[in-house]
Amino acid sequence: ISKLNIPKLIHACERHYLWEHAIFLYTHYDEFDAAANAMMAHSPTAFSHDQFQMILQKVSNTELYYRAIQFYLDEVPLQINSLLNTVAQKVDHARVVQQVRKSGQLALVLPYLKAVQQHNIANVNDAINDLFVEGEQFDEMRESIEQFELRPDRPGPEAEKHDLLEMRRIASLVYKKNKRFKQSMELSRMDGQFRDAMETARDSNNPDLAEGLLRNYAEAGDKECFAACLYTCYDLIRPDTALELAWRKGMTDFCMPYLIQVLREYTSRIDGLDKKTQKREEAEEKEKSASNDFVAMLPIADRKSVV
Repeated sequence: ISKLNIPKLIHACERHYLWEHAIFLYTHYDEFDAAANAMMAHSPTAFSHDQFQMILQKVSNTELYYRAIQFYLDEVPLQINSLLNTVAQKVDHARVVQQVRKSGQLALVLPYLKAVQQHNIANVNDAINDLFVEGEQFDEMRESIEQFELRPDRPGPEAEKHDLLEMRRIASLVYKKNKRFKQSMELSRMDGQFRDAMETARDSNNPDLAEGLLRNYAEAGDKECFAACLYTCYDLIRPDTALELAWRKGMTDFCMPYLIQVLREYTSRIDGLDKKTQKREEAEEKEKSASNDFVAMLPIADRKSVV
């Protein structure tokens, strides 16, 4: 083949519509861009999935990757993930998501999206979460939300209105991760997810939210949740608030374990302070004693000058 006039032979093949032969000659003449374009333009007779992927790895024009993606979506959609895996290191993943979303075939590329989610790209994360909401895949969605970043407005609203309880729990998790703790707590409380509400109050590190939740349980007469909230939000709730609510609502017995623990901690702190004070006083006494001994050892004439 090295003795042939390849450009002239390519022209002859094109003139007689011998596209398979023309593509073969393009690849041996290192015209990979032309080979890829010819294969897509004359796919009924010239396209071969394996050969096309080999050619695509050697093209120089990066726009051909996106043309190839559209070509696969239009003509061989079942092979799209294979193509995307081939060019994954060379494409802009956000642009790929936008292109596939525009074609309305986002679900086709879910395996590819999962493979590249490790890069933590906002568009990719949004696309995956949208597909999980649509497919009601709440376990996978929870894992995705916990591991990767979210935009403030997604996907909470869609999941919040979902019929499935688990999807509404996902919405609560989204609000919590976006630091919208009050909204997350309210959604959990409305769905009867008391543990989720308490953990959100604890993670907010906001005493007002924690005590507000405790007050709601006290007003509702929910003794078990009252005790559980004291345990979960222990570091955020002031003892006087807990004791007042328990006394007013007849929940002193449910508050007692919390109060015992608080008193134990306060006692330990006071004991610790007493020990530190005692050690400091002993050190001061030793210093004073050492100073007096030094003065006593001096001659009488020198003692007056020291004093």
